[in-house]
Amino acid sequence: MLRVLLGIAGAVIVLGIFFSVLGTLVIPRLTRSSFTRVVQRTVHRPFQWVADLTHSAEVKDRLLAPVAPLAILITLISWLAFFLLGYALLEAAVSRLGVRAALTEAGSSLFTLGFASGNRASLNAIDFCAAATGPIVIGLQVGYLPALYAAYQRRETEVTLLESRAGSPPWGPEILARYAQVQLLDDLTELFRGWERWSAGLSESHTTYPILIQFRSTKAVRNWLIALLSVMDAAALRLAFNPSQPKAEVRMALRAGFVCLRDIADSRGIAYDHDPHPDDPLQLTYQEFLQGVARMTEQGYPMERTPQEAWPHFRGWRVNYEGLVYRLAWDIDAVPAPWSGPRRTPVVIRTPLTPIDRRPVT
Repeated sequence: MLRVLLGIAGAVIVLGIFFSVLGTLVIPRLTRSSFTRVVQRTVHRPFQWVADLTHSAEVKDRLLAPVAPLAILITLISWLAFFLLGYALLEAAVSRLGVRAALTEAGSSLFTLGFASGNRASLNAIDFCAAATGPIVIGLQVGYLPALYAAYQRRETEVTLLESRAGSPPWGPEILARYAQVQLLDDLTELFRGWERWSAGLSESHTTYPILIQFRSTKAVRNWLIALLSVMDAAALRLAFNPSQPKAEVRMALRAGFVCLRDIADSRGIAYDHDPHPDDPLQLTYQEFLQGVARMTEQGYPMERTPQEAWPHFRGWRVNYEGLVYRLAWDIDAVPAPWSGPRRTPVVIRTPLTPIDRRPVT
């Protein structure tokens, strides 16, 4: 009876970890692996606890930067450790091996060392499975990393390019202010078209590989979520203040942005309103809205509506994504940019500075 229980326990562990590996590394769609999620949360919590003790965005960023790469490494080690345990239980169930001998036999096979192999026919099948498992899991992980970092690089390229258009950290009104300052408002259409595609790519990569959500940029003032928020806010402001301008690319960028955020929320189990009403309240206040409008006005951004007239239109767009952005920014401790909500600890809001126009006066 004891051997039967050991065999059942070993089979459950091996199959459970197998499906965790399959769902995390092989299947190109969102699959919930409780094991992977628990391991990654366990790695994340002590780092987050220390980060919550500081009020500096730079210190928080340095503390949280190694979390995601370390979680990947610990996940691989955990998979192998549980495969070792599962195969050891199976070895013990079909033989008279004790716990220590079963672990030695399973480890010898799992890591293809072969020093504990024997002629016991009852162990051969399990040894062969264990011997195949180790290289396959390590090989899949090695193949997984290039795909992961390629997606990260694609994400960060656009985030870095946005710095010259929106400052550090990026802010929606700053985008429109800078485009107005250098008289490139006609090129806004191209910006929104590019970020529509970026949002689609982000939705695919960050739901297939959820660990990417925790990967941080190379600078503390850059963040993929804040970059997306700034572009969506710029699009909402454009639609609110300039109803006569082309709308297709602007609306598609907004739509792609909050669809992306909803996909990520679904992958993380975050609840949200699927059909918010345009008159639902915002956490962003009208006074904060006016501060952003003032930045745009300083640089000569043309407005067809007054701020009072534009506010209901802007609010009607922002209600679709504000709650999700604020929740994700809280979860990942994103750089505290304007209009991005509260953080886990009180921090100073970083407002980008508009470059001084030094063109010669003719």
